[in-house]
Amino acid sequence: MPLAGKGMLVTWMDVDPAEEADYNQWYDREHLAERVGIDGFLEARRWIADKAPTKYFCTYSTDTFEALSSPAYKKVLANQTDWSRKHISRFRNPGRVVGRISLSRGVGRGGVLGVVCLRPDAASYDATRAKLNDLLDPGTLAGIISMHLIESDAKLSQNLTNPDAPNPGAADWYVLIDGTELSAVSDLIATRFKGLDVPVISTATYRLMWDLARSDL
Repeated sequence: MPLAGKGMLVTWMDVDPAEEADYNQWYDREHLAERVGIDGFLEARRWIADKAPTKYFCTYSTDTFEALSSPAYKKVLANQTDWSRKHISRFRNPGRVVGRISLSRGVGRGGVLGVVCLRPDAASYDATRAKLNDLLDPGTLAGIISMHLIESDAKLSQNLTNPDAPNPGAADWYVLIDGTELSAVSDLIATRFKGLDVPVISTATYRLMWDLARSDL
């Protein structure tokens, strides 16, 4: 299984260009290490847009899904640093998803990421998951390393700064495509999911900025 663990936190946002240098310094020098240092967190990968609704995207893997609602994680959320409070309150177009890694096909990971947001209805979950089990097999596709399904938890995927804010995408599913070539990932996004009979809400491609594993700390 190419993705470590069973749980994943996904976040995305834009930032004010005037704050961007300090935002990147915060993410690179404090935020990722703080999150990966929480019990149960395994790694974080930080991405920047190629073609995407928001410029920045981050994925955090956890050993279990339960780690994403653990006392250790809640303690960090309740005691944000001043630097964190400054930037989190100023995110533009923010999104946050807490989910289960329910499928992961292929071997290894790439420096290019494709993201496909799906919105299946509850009655079709089992059938959609069965179809995706086949569709996420990279086989021998050039430029495609592995593919994964993240099934969101609507309750846990709330906005941290405004938990009561509407979040119609909180229960969406996310297909993550790890690849080596942007063109290969883009072509796969455009062709592979047409026959799924599930609404595609959005698609995106990103390039890896850097990643951090717990073993690096």
